[in-house]
Amino acid sequence: MTPRAFGLLGGALGGSAFVALALAIATPTVERWEGTRLAPYRDIVGIWTVCSGETRVTMRRYTPAECEHMLRQTLESDFAPAVLAAVPALEQRPYQFAAAISLSYNIGAAAFARSTVARRFNGGDWRGGCDAFLMWVNAGGRRVQGLVNRREAERKLCLTGL
Repeated sequence: MTPRAFGLLGGALGGSAFVALALAIATPTVERWEGTRLAPYRDIVGIWTVCSGETRVTMRRYTPAECEHMLRQTLESDFAPAVLAAVPALEQRPYQFAAAISLSYNIGAAAFARSTVARRFNGGDWRGGCDAFLMWVNAGGRRVQGLVNRREAERKLCLTGL
């Protein structure tokens, strides 16, 4: 999918082709790891969730189109700007930015901003920041293989082009 086809050029983040590309990469990445469930369910730690990991909406049944729109809108309006606020240099690094958006969506924007990933990126240690993704493999106080798999995939994406 091209950035223009994704519909993000000139969007909320100012129209950067790098930002649009990052979002075009991040959206299917997040969807792949979160999965999509049209009816509300409790996640691994008991939080009510719907669609592709959404916790901040009315818990009701959604259509596939509603879930897809919700994810794209949430990533573009909430998570991508929060990631850029934490690490402004990511705007010129679409693969690292996409991986960071996926991580942030999963752990929360505030946790991402305080993370070793963000600190290393801000210090110019791009490879070290990518490696730090592997620190985020626990949920509810225990190591979760699904998170191990996700973080390895996000790290691989993050290392693209370095």
